[in-house]
Amino acid sequence: MLHIGIKIAELRKQKGWSQNDLAKAIGASRDIIGKYERNENTPSLEMAQKLAEVFGVTVDFILGKGSMARYDKEAIKRLEDIEHLDPDTRKMLFKVIDTFLRDAKARQAYGS
Repeated sequence: MLHIGIKIAELRKQKGWSQNDLAKAIGASRDIIGKYERNENTPSLEMAQKLAEVFGVTVDFILGKGSMARYDKEAIKRLEDIEHLDPDTRKMLFKVIDTFLRDAKARQAYGS
């Protein structure tokens, strides 16, 4: 079962918006936003696109589907940009990323 409503509510709250604020941003009524969030109604494709646009995510992210569904547009854009780098630059970038990830995991493991 899709939990689109939960995702919409989470994204709206992350922006600090009321249901009315979101409704204005996408040209809908506050009532329909409430129905989306309670999973009483599912957004049309057009509304899902508007929601994705105002939140800066993909439609897949809103729907919770697809291999990139958990990434926002900014993360996806960076991944796409990395794919276009020459192999040596990509390798160097991955070494830097790996170092940061290793250090973050170590801090989590040792509670610091």
